[in-house]
Amino acid sequence: MTSPDAHVLVIGECVADIVRTDGAPDVVHPGGSPANLAYGLARLGRPAALLTELGADDNGRLIRGHLESVGVEVRATEVARTPSAVVRLDGQGRAQYTFDIGWTLPPTDLATAPGAIHLGSIGAVTEPGAASVLALVERWRSRAQVSYDPNVRPALMGERAEAVRRVERCVALSDLVKASDEDLAWLYPGEPAEAAAERWLTLGPTLVAVTLGAEGAFALSSDGGREQAPAVPVQVADTVGAGDSFMAALLHARAFGTDLAGCLAQAVTAAALTVSRFGANPPSAAELEAALGCYSKAGAR
Repeated sequence: MTSPDAHVLVIGECVADIVRTDGAPDVVHPGGSPANLAYGLARLGRPAALLTELGADDNGRLIRGHLESVGVEVRATEVARTPSAVVRLDGQGRAQYTFDIGWTLPPTDLATAPGAIHLGSIGAVTEPGAASVLALVERWRSRAQVSYDPNVRPALMGERAEAVRRVERCVALSDLVKASDEDLAWLYPGEPAEAAAERWLTLGPTLVAVTLGAEGAFALSSDGGREQAPAVPVQVADTVGAGDSFMAALLHARAFGTDLAGCLAQAVTAAALTVSRFGANPPSAAELEAALGCYSKAGAR
């Protein structure tokens, strides 16, 4: 467990999300799961840096400004253009992505050990950059807590068996792992989410959390603990960034030594606040605290 003041190094991609809906102009939002996670941590008051790639273009400037506006330290290698994704929303606000992205992060070292490291999504499994990410994690994992979110993108994962191998390598390097039921269904077709989570615990993590969309989330710990939290009912604007907000709040709560039930309550509430508004727009610490108080009172009535 890390201190709430410990610096978190997030490693992974930034993506300009081009949100497209019928009958409306395109809207560009800063995105990318690791970038969203770093932003969400900073909004909750956690010192965070993002090791990533950005182009010297309008999208790159938009994303950098967005991250730096909340205090995220951006450590970016310059690439020809900032990765992008066209995001199409269905009638329920659920997002489908079409990517234009590469990941070529060069070998990187750190001057000092971070308090924690988070890796995830495209940057953790896409070569040639993934080799640099994993080498960095392997070097520092004995001195920093490691968290991981596979955030599976089937269109970018390649052949399933190889994707599973890469994901499981990341799981084995991690102390805390979060996945969605959709991630697990793609990785392990036909296997119940809880069975997959239990198997991941045997690879090394002390905690595996699984989000279930409208059904909330559950988490399993290596000491045999299990908790489940229902989703917080809200009017959904879109689901962009919900899982990243969940992960940020989960890490934030764990750093304060919150018990597993409390961690899940904070995480599902943060996700609910995010889906209630457009784009990857996670809550501040004050918003999360207010929402937790509001939902707690409502549940007591």
